[in-house]
Amino acid sequence: MTDPAKSSNWDDLRPRMITGAVMIAVGVVGIWLGGAPFAIGVAVITALMVWELSRMVAPDKTAEAMQLAVMTAAALLMARALPGAYLGALMLLPALVGAYLLRAHVAIFILFSLGIIIAGFGLTLFRDIYGVVWLFWLVIVVASTDIAGYFGGKLIGGRKFWPTISPKKTWSGILSGWAAAAVIGVIFLMITDAGRDLIWISVLLSFASQMGDIAESAVKRRMGVKDSSNLLPGHGGLFDRFDGLLGAALFMLLVALVVDVPELRF
Repeated sequence: MTDPAKSSNWDDLRPRMITGAVMIAVGVVGIWLGGAPFAIGVAVITALMVWELSRMVAPDKTAEAMQLAVMTAAALLMARALPGAYLGALMLLPALVGAYLLRAHVAIFILFSLGIIIAGFGLTLFRDIYGVVWLFWLVIVVASTDIAGYFGGKLIGGRKFWPTISPKKTWSGILSGWAAAAVIGVIFLMITDAGRDLIWISVLLSFASQMGDIAESAVKRRMGVKDSSNLLPGHGGLFDRFDGLLGAALFMLLVALVVDVPELRF
C-alpha cells in the first residue's frame, strides 16, 4: 500500500515536469534564434518577474505593478537600441520608480528588481557577445542543478542547508546540484573547445544559481507568501522558476568583467 505521506512528497512532480518541458522547448528555440526574438522573450519574462515582485511587496497596488512591468520591458528593449551611456539609467529607472509607486519594502524592491533587470539584460548581452554555446551551457547547468537538487533532496534528505531561509533545501540536494554541474562541465569539455577550468566554473555557477534560489526564498518568507505567483502550474511563478537563472546570470556577468571570456565553439 502506498504511503500517503511519501506520495504527497511527489505530488508536484508531474506538473513540474510538464511545465518544465514546455519552458525548456521555448527557451531552446529562443536562445537558438537570438537577436530580437530572444530579446523580446527575455524582456517579457523579466517584466513579469518584476510584476510578481511588485505584487509580493505591495499586494494592493495592482495597477502600479502592471505599470512597472511595462516600464521594465520597455527599458530592456530600449537598452539594446540606445548608446551604452544610457544603460545605467535605464536599468535603475524601473527600480526607483517602483520604490516611489509601491512605497513598501523599498530596499528589498530596489535590490531585487535591479538584480532581475540586470540579469535579464545580461542574458541577451551574453548571447550577443559570447554566442549561443555559452548560453546553452549556462541554462543547462542551472537546469541540471535544479533537477539534481530536487531529486537528491527528495531521495536522500538529511540535514537542512539553511533552514531559517529555505526549509526544504538539504545538503544532499545542494551537493547533488554541484555534482550534476560538474558532469555538465565535463560533457561540454568533451564536445567544445573549452578549457579544463570549465568544470570548477560550472560548480561555482551551480552554487550561484542555488544562492539565487535561496535569496528569492528569503523574500517570500519576508513577505509571507508561498509562491511569487501562480502563473506556472507546479512551479508557482516565473520568479520561482528563474531565480536560479538570475543568480547564475549575475555570476557570469561578474566573471565577464574580471576575466576574458572566449567564444565557445563545438
